[in-house]
Amino acid sequence: MRRAWFRRTRRTTATALVSALALTALAACGTSSSSDNDEGSGGGSTDPSAPLDPKTKLTLTIDCMPPAAKAAELKEWNEDVKAFNKTYPNIKIEGRSTPGQCLEPPRFTAMLKAKSQPDVFYTYFTDLQQVLDNAGAEDISAYVTPKTVPAINDIDADVMNSLKQDGKLYGLPTSNYRMGLLINRKLFEQAGLNPDTPPTTWEEVRSAAKKIAGLGSGIAGFGEYSAGNTGGWHFTATMYGLGGEIVDASGKKAAFNNDLGKQIVQNLKAMRWDDDSMGKTQLLKWGDLQKQIASDKLGMFLAAPDDIAYMVQQLGAKYENFGMGPLPGEKYTLFGGNNYMIKKGISPDKIKAAVAWLNYKNLTVGKGQFDWARTKADGLPVGVPQPNFWLNDAKTKDDAARAASATMPVENFKAFVDNPVKGKAEPPKAQEIYKVLDNVMSAVLTNKNADAAGLLATAESQVNQILANQ
Repeated sequence: MRRAWFRRTRRTTATALVSALALTALAACGTSSSSDNDEGSGGGSTDPSAPLDPKTKLTLTIDCMPPAAKAAELKEWNEDVKAFNKTYPNIKIEGRSTPGQCLEPPRFTAMLKAKSQPDVFYTYFTDLQQVLDNAGAEDISAYVTPKTVPAINDIDADVMNSLKQDGKLYGLPTSNYRMGLLINRKLFEQAGLNPDTPPTTWEEVRSAAKKIAGLGSGIAGFGEYSAGNTGGWHFTATMYGLGGEIVDASGKKAAFNNDLGKQIVQNLKAMRWDDDSMGKTQLLKWGDLQKQIASDKLGMFLAAPDDIAYMVQQLGAKYENFGMGPLPGEKYTLFGGNNYMIKKGISPDKIKAAVAWLNYKNLTVGKGQFDWARTKADGLPVGVPQPNFWLNDAKTKDDAARAASATMPVENFKAFVDNPVKGKAEPPKAQEIYKVLDNVMSAVLTNKNADAAGLLATAESQVNQILANQ
C-alpha cells in the first residue's frame, strides 16, 4: 500500500531535479511509442458518446499495474483484464508496473515534461492543474456518458468536479477520502470514554485528550503534525472543520489570519503546554502519528480512513482497535483522492477503450475494485469507508456488499459514516502554503512562548506573496 500522504499531495519538483530524473522516468514508466502506431480499428460509431465497438483492435498502455510483490492485487488485475477481454477480445491491456512509489513526485513531473505517460495514467485530484499546464490529458467530456459509464450520475459531484476545469472533464476517479478524527478505541475505554461517540468539537477533543494523557506511561491524548508540509495540511483541515478558509474566494489572498486561525493555534498551544496532553516529541510528519497510535501510545489524530488499512498491513495493528468520527467542527472537511487521466493526442478508439476499461475496473458496483467478496477471499482489507464516492442505489448496493464481506468491525466507523461532512478541496498552491503553515505549527508546539498572532501575520504575508506569483 502506498503511503497515504503521497497519495494525497505532491510537491512541486525543481527544474534541475526534473532534468536529472527525466531518463529515469522514461525507463520506469515507459513511453507510449510501443502503441502509438496501434491506433485502433473496428469501424465502430464515430460518435464519442457511443460505447466501444467490441471488434475494435488496439493496445492500451495503463499506469500503476500492481507489482509482483503485491501478489493478491496483481492477481485481481489479471482477472479483471481477462474479464474485460470477454467483452473486448481485441483490446490488449499492457500494464506498466513502476518500481517503488507509483507516483513519486519527481518521476511524475519528469514523465509529463517528456510526454512519456502511458495512454491511461494515474494522478491525484491535486494534479489536474499540473497535468493541464503540460498539455498532458485529453478532454473526455464527450466520451463519458451514461452509455459508456452507466453509474456516472451516481458519483459524488465533489469528486467529479475535482476532475474538471472550465466545465471540461479530464479524468475518472479511482478512490476518494474525507478526513475525520481517528481514535484508539482501547485507550478511549481505558480513559473512561465512549469510543462509539468520538469528540465532535475541539472542546471535546481537548477534554478527551487530557483524560487519555492521564493514563501515563508516555501516552499522548492528541497528536499533530508540524513538519514535511503535513502541519500545514492539518492546519487547513482544522480550519475547514470550523468553517474557515485558507485562501479567499479570489484565490489571491490568504484568509487564515483571523479569529478562527488564532483559535486553532491557541487551542494547540493550550493542549501542548497547559494540558501536557500532546506528548513531548514534536516536529512529527506523516508516519509518525500512525506508529504512535498503532502502538497504543496515542489516543487520536486527524486522518483519512486509509490510514487504518496502512497501520494494520504495515505496522501490525488490529482493525478492532480503531474507530473514526467526523472532523471536529463538522462544517466542512478536507477531501481528496486519486484518478486516471487519458493521454492527450491518442486516437478516439483508444479514448473509448480507456473509458471502457476504467468503467469496468473502477466504476462498476460489484466488479473490479468493488468486488468485495473477491477482495476478502484474496486476504485484502474490506470495510474501510474508502472509496466512498457512490450515491443513490449504487451506494446502497455497495455499502451492503462491503459490509457483507467486511474483514473488520465496520460499526467502529459508524460515527464517521453516519455523519458525512461536505468536502472541500485543497487550496491553490497547496504544498507551498502548507510549507509556510508548518512554521506556525512547529513553533507553537515546540516553543511555550510562541507568539500566535505574530506567527499567523508572518505566514499571511508569505502566503500572499506565493499567491501573487501564480
